Amino acid sequence: MAAPETPRTKGYYFEVQAGRRYFWCACGRSATQPFCDGSHAGTEFQPVLFVAEKDEDVIFCGCKRTATRPFCDGAHNNLPGAYHEDDPDSDANRAVGEISHGAEPEVRLDGECYVFATSRAKLEPHGNFSWCRIAGPDTGARYQSQFYAEIGEGISPVVSARDRHVILFVTQGEGQVEIAGRRFDFAARTGAYVKPGEAFRLHARTPTKLYISTGPALEALSFPDAMAHNFDGAHPERLAEIDPAQRHAMAERYFQMLVSKPHGSSLITQFIGNIPRSKAEPHKHLYEEALIFLNGAGMVWTERTKTRVGPGDVLFLPRKQTHSVQCLVDGGFDVVGVICPGDNPSINY
Repeated sequence: MAAPETPRTKGYYFEVQAGRRYFWCACGRSATQPFCDGSHAGTEFQPVLFVAEKDEDVIFCGCKRTATRPFCDGAHNNLPGAYHEDDPDSDANRAVGEISHGAEPEVRLDGECYVFATSRAKLEPHGNFSWCRIAGPDTGARYQSQFYAEIGEGISPVVSARDRHVILFVTQGEGQVEIAGRRFDFAARTGAYVKPGEAFRLHARTPTKLYISTGPALEALSFPDAMAHNFDGAHPERLAEIDPAQRHAMAERYFQMLVSKPHGSSLITQFIGNIPRSKAEPHKHLYEEALIFLNGAGMVWTERTKTRVGPGDVLFLPRKQTHSVQCLVDGGFDVVGVICPGDNPSINY
């Protein structure tokens, strides 16, 4: 089959209306992108009909290589010349003001975007489990919450997010995570999934640090008196470990899915990736994202502000927030992202 033309490498943001019919251009020749204007006549291409079931925001594919027609699946990221870096020393970027860190853990940027430094956070103790809220409904998060916790050696209290999906990521420590009565061995840089209605606790052999994400958003964690043994055996595989063979390339960057649909997580997704020394072109997502910086040093940019980030910092991004992450060190940033609602971190516009 002949290759379609590529009118645009990034996707087209569009607000569809319930009941409306949309014909997506598959040939790439239309002058009314992303929709068909009949320019495919005489070719082997045919437009794709999409009937909207509800009013919603979507991203139609612009490169015409998507496997999820008519919507973007991130395939444009690996087209030759598709990935663009941004010049941090351009006149426009020199005008962006830097916000310095103070004594408080939060540094507010544009909109409801902010950076949270766990190193400056005040943790609330509950037995050997000390924790704080990073993102939640009171900070502007609508779709997910995130918490940070430190656990001493021994068995932690039982922790519950009630009817929410829960994703864990351990940055330090080793031991076992018990999920609804079933135990799994964990080490540093391990992800884990807890289904709605299940609870968890850690059997820590060494001091442990972890991030706890929930979807939908939740005000606070709760601590039941006992562990309910209600493990959902329909999805017995709950750990997610780093595997270089599972990496997806995005130009010079890459990411690996950690907790996602195969684990049973239908709403919230976790990935780990590497950002090389560079500044990404400003872009947006339709999902809400919390990005954990594991190492390195860099800068987070929004439209009119920027601030420095380092290990242990978390960037919270509301939907449709223009942003860019810049890595300032050789070897790059290792980052863990949690997106909700969504299952593909490579889709942007």
